[in-house]
Amino acid sequence: MLKLAVVALVVFTLAVVMVMTGRGGGNFYVLTLVLAGTPMHEAATTGQFVLFSSSLAAMLIFHRHKTVSWPLTLFIGGLTAVMAFVGGFAAHAFSGVALKIVFSLALVCAGTLMLWPASTSGAEPAQGRRYWRLRGNEGEYSIDLWVAMPVAMATGVCAGMVGVSGGSFLVPLMVLACRVPMRIAVGTASTMVAATAFTGFLGHALHGTFNPSWAVPLAGVAVVGGILGGKTALKTRPTHLKTLFALTTLAAAIVMIANALASA
Repeated sequence: MLKLAVVALVVFTLAVVMVMTGRGGGNFYVLTLVLAGTPMHEAATTGQFVLFSSSLAAMLIFHRHKTVSWPLTLFIGGLTAVMAFVGGFAAHAFSGVALKIVFSLALVCAGTLMLWPASTSGAEPAQGRRYWRLRGNEGEYSIDLWVAMPVAMATGVCAGMVGVSGGSFLVPLMVLACRVPMRIAVGTASTMVAATAFTGFLGHALHGTFNPSWAVPLAGVAVVGGILGGKTALKTRPTHLKTLFALTTLAAAIVMIANALASA
């Protein structure tokens, strides 16, 4: 019982921080469970269930405050989902260590770029056939399809090869490549993460590795953390959200590199 309480506290903290940045954080949940002695397959199933619960709670908060772009969710979510299949199929051509190292380097790039002091606000939305103009609670913005489509496809391939939801790349994709306001990017990414986490959970659960005695209470804690994280994100300055995202992404890269070296 004490172990479950400690894990629940860690999961709650992770849920708040991960939701604030729009990233899934599934790798952190799984790592926490594994360190607590949970078998890997059960940890993956529980991690996906916890991730789905926190992301769903956050999605409801973001949707209520109109910081979820549903057209963008379908567009980017569809592209990344298709290419994730391609990445998953191609992953068997590479060793596990190589995949982890490449993934870590991609995380470092994403985190570093998010630290770049670029602003998506105040600029007049671009016009032309290559631009898709959208309006949200944070104002009007334009998506450069010539940039967004190939980057979204590359994001899907990378996420599929490593077996993650892609939350670590969805926010940089929207903020840096698509010039989407940070709060819209966080809300939209949380929605996409919830969808992928749910399907991932179903795939794992079909193998009978679902342990409700741990998954249900941890999911309940994650829901509370997701609600708190969503409300906090709405009150936090976009520049601070970008910095927090960058730091957590770099931390994830360090964890992945350490894991790769340990298994080499």
